[in-house]
Parts: sequence; structure tokens; C-alpha cells
Amino acid sequence: MSIKPVKQPSLFEFILLIALLSSLVALSLDTMLPAFSIIAEDLAISDIRHTQWIITAIIVGMAFGQLFFGPLSDAYGRKGAILSGIVLFCVGALLSMFAQTFEALLIGRFIQGIGVSGPRIATMALVRDKFVGNAMARIMSFVMVAFVLIPMLAPLVGQAILMAFSWRAIFGLFVLLSIIAGIWLAIRQPETLVPENRRPMSLRSIFNGIKLVMSQPRTLGFSIASGVVFGGLLAYVGSAQAIFEGIYQLGDKFPFFFAALALGIGSASYVNGKLVMRMGALKLAIYALIGKISLASILVVLALTQDGSPALWQFMSLGFLLMFCVGILFGNLSSLAMVPLGKLAGVGAAVVGTTQNIVSVVISVAIGWFFNGTLLPIVSGFLVSAVIALLLVMLVRNKADDLIG
Repeated sequence: MSIKPVKQPSLFEFILLIALLSSLVALSLDTMLPAFSIIAEDLAISDIRHTQWIITAIIVGMAFGQLFFGPLSDAYGRKGAILSGIVLFCVGALLSMFAQTFEALLIGRFIQGIGVSGPRIATMALVRDKFVGNAMARIMSFVMVAFVLIPMLAPLVGQAILMAFSWRAIFGLFVLLSIIAGIWLAIRQPETLVPENRRPMSLRSIFNGIKLVMSQPRTLGFSIASGVVFGGLLAYVGSAQAIFEGIYQLGDKFPFFFAALALGIGSASYVNGKLVMRMGALKLAIYALIGKISLASILVVLALTQDGSPALWQFMSLGFLLMFCVGILFGNLSSLAMVPLGKLAGVGAAVVGTTQNIVSVVISVAIGWFFNGTLLPIVSGFLVSAVIALLLVMLVRNKADDLIG
């Protein structure tokens, strides 16, 4: 038995669709940044550092949701998992929109995180169904180019919504875009998981799948390394408003400076898409980690010699290059983690994603809690996370020779 042939979308349309689905995560995080201070005042949040939990709650929700949606996508197909996740994401967004307390807002964000894990995990598995290894890394890099516009523009969009309406209207945007993405997927993208490759969704099947994935040193090593890198970035994102509006006194210009640094990730993703088939994902990841360590070390020295915060031009120029290194790492580390999983792409993506999220939350909360009104904790976090990630990658690199080139 096989799936009835359906006309495939062009590669360009496929990349755009995957980018939109994947960008729901970045959209959910970055659009909220300009609203932190207003939410804190509206919901009577006494400690401004607690606003970072608006970011953390959705990441924690994703950690739990992925363990459900990964096996679901392996049992019933990628499209069903994505569409059901979008429905739950909309429910969480609506709960957040009408929240009257900070606790209620966090519950809504947690449910959003569970829901958005459907598109996040199932789209990765969908790409893995069609591509593998360096080819998958190439596709994911081009996807990054398309959806990096979301974190670049999201704070600007969030600020525009705040000027015209209120922070609650931001959640209406989440609902609208997720519905558009769901309809697009339902109409244009054929199912990629053929029936003979589906796995029954039972607790035993899920446990066996997770056990098999956890026994893969490459998958664990690259997953944890990716989580450590993402944790450093997440700490920066959670503190971005405090950095640009508090330390550098940029006021309403904050979204433009945030977008400028995000452009480093987008440009890196484009370059990575051109180089990965020639150099290999592993080699590029190692070079990027070495570059990140070097740049973060310079920023730490500058912070130590300038009362905790480098000059704005120093932070922006070195920060752009640092984000370029992060952009090289994102697609490559995740793709390297996925290579050994084969038919376990769904549950494999779930374990990879859950590992990344748990590690990233621990790292980001630790860094964010040390935020003291200077850049030193953030840039130190970038340095330490890069060193840990490089050690992990070097530890498993001899087990990944088949992934090079």
C-alpha cells in the first residue's frame, strides 16, 4: 500500500511553507519583547527579571509537547501532528490574550508551547523524510534565510501593535498567522510518511523509540550541544529589552538594533546553505564554535574594562559576527543529531527537541538570573555555552565521520 501520488509543491514553495511553520516559535518569542515592561505594569509583576518567564514558559511547554507530537507524527503522519498542534497553539494564544494575572498568562504560554511543538517537530521530521545529512542541512539553512525575517521584524510588529492596540492584540496575530499556515499546509503539502513506515502510537512503542534514540551518542551529543548554544541565545533574547532600552537607552529604537543583530543569523544561514554540501555540517559547526568563542572572549574583555558593558558600536559589530556563528550552528547541529534516526524521524525529532529545550531553559535561566544591568553576564554566557558545546561536539566527532562532506 502506498500514498496516492499528489503534485509536490516547488522547492521554493516548500521552503517558504516550512519556514512559516517553523517561525511560529520565533514569532511567539520575539514579538513579545517590546511588551515586557507594559505587561509587567499591567499584571503587577514586581521583579522585572520575572518577565523572562514569558519566554521560558513556552520553551518548557515545547519540551513536554514534543514527546507527544513526535510519536504522533510517526503514527498518523506529519500533517495531522502539525494541524493538531496549531489548534492547541491557538487555544493557548487565546488564553494568554484574555489573561488577567501573570500566572494565567504563563499557563497560556505553556499551552502555546505544547501546541507549537507540533509544527516544530513534525516539520523537522517532514524535511527528514525528504532529505538527509548535508542535504537536509542545506534545506534547513535556506529555511532559516526565509524565516529569519520573523525574529528581525517581530519586535517591530509587536511595537506597532502596542502603539495601535495593546499587548493582548499580539496574541491575535499569532492566531491569524498559524491559521494561514495550517490552511496552506492542508491544501498544498502531501503527506511524506508512507503507511509502511508508520509506528503504532503506544506507550511501549514510544518508550522503545526514545530508548533507541537515547542510545545514539551522536544524537545525544549534538542535541545537548545545540541546546547549550540555544540557551545562550535565549538568555540574550529574554534580556534584549533591558539591554537596548536600559543599558544603551535606545528607547523605541530597540527593535531596529535587535533586527540588525538578527540579520547576522539570517546571512549565516544563507552562507551555510551554499557551503554545507562542500565542507560538511560537522566541519562548519566546529569552525562556528571556535569563532563564537573568540568573539565572546573579546566581548567579555571589553565588558570587564568598561564597567560591565562594551560601547554600543563594539557590541553591535562583534555581536553581529557572533550571531553569524550562531546562524551557522542552528541548522547544522540539529541536522547532525537527526542523521542516525532514519524511520524514527518523528520520535527522534521529539527527543532531540526536548533535550535541546530542557538544556536551553536551564542555561538561559541561569544566565538571565545573573543579569545585573550590565552586559557581562550575557556575553559571559555566550562564551561558556560555546566552550561547552565545542567540547561536546569534539567528544562525538569521531563517531560522526560519515556525516562529513
